[in-house]
Order: sequence, then C-alpha cells, then structure tokens
Amino acid sequence: MKQLHSLIKSSIEVPLKLAFLMLVITLIQYSFVIDLGFLGIKPLSIKNLIGIIFAPLIHGSMGHFMSNAVPFIVLSSFLYLFYRKDADRILVFAYFIPSIIVWFSGRPYFHIGSSGIVYTLVFFIITAGILKFRLKYFLISLITLFFYGSLIYGVIPTERKISWEFHLSGAIVGIVTAFSVELKNKSKV
Repeated sequence: MKQLHSLIKSSIEVPLKLAFLMLVITLIQYSFVIDLGFLGIKPLSIKNLIGIIFAPLIHGSMGHFMSNAVPFIVLSSFLYLFYRKDADRILVFAYFIPSIIVWFSGRPYFHIGSSGIVYTLVFFIITAGILKFRLKYFLISLITLFFYGSLIYGVIPTERKISWEFHLSGAIVGIVTAFSVELKNKSKV
C-alpha cells in the first residue's frame, strides 16, 4: 500500500507543478487586469516565436484555465503512472510540438492555452493503449476515451475564437508519439 501511495504521489508531482504555474499566470492576469495573450503564438511571426514557449501557460479566462487544467492534471498523471519511463519526453513533445505546428500553420491571430497538450495526451493514451495490446493499458485507454472522447470534435473548426489548430496538431502529435514510443519499445525487446 505504501508503494502504491508513493507511485501515485510521484505521478502527480510534475502535473501539479505545471498546472500551478498556469494558475499563477492566470491569477496574475486577473489580479492586475492584464491580458498576456500577446505572449501567445502568432503564426509565422518571428517577433512572436516566444509564443511557442509561453502559449501553453496562458489562458484567456478562469473558465479557459479550468477546462484545460483538470484534464491536463488527470491525463498527465496517467502518463506518469502508466508510461513512466517515457513520460518526460512525451510531455515535452506535448508541450512544444503542437505549438510549433500552430506557429507554422495556424490562422493569423494569437493562439493561447494548454489544449494542445491535453489533446496530445488524450490521443497518446488512447492510441498507446490500443497498440500495447495489454489489458491495463487498454483499460486506461478506454477510461480516457470514456471521459475525454468528446474532445475528438474539437479538431473540427467550429468557433472562430477556439484554436482548433492546437487541438488538431495535439491529436496528430499524440498519435504519432504513441506509434513512435511503441516502435521504440518493441525494438528493445
């Protein structure tokens, strides 16, 4: 029981730290009534390349933050719990690669939020669970699909203010990363 407690505790450490950073930035925006959206990604703008680093940390409202933070904490905790040896690398991919894709291909306005990370994690966990072909991974894949499967509709352009580009790029990165990790792990066997 103590070992399980330790495993769970270590699995939520990184997710909680990153979510806390997002919360602090959101609270700063609210407290000082400033809009940090200018630190987001503005596609093909050399001046706004910094957005690749900051966009996932910035949210337009507390509702926007909460809609990203809860699934981020849950899914990245799953990542560290079930894919421990690859989790850091996958989280770095989830953080940066969708942002880079949006910088190259997004609509010409500022893109902010951690939805690219969330979509990467959803699609990674679902795809990896199917590819691993082992019961516990398949079950976590089904649980993720049950709770977050509706996110699939977010890759379709519906609202002008929602960055479906972040969603779609995250989904692609999640699927490609799952195949990459599984191929790497199978080649080691």
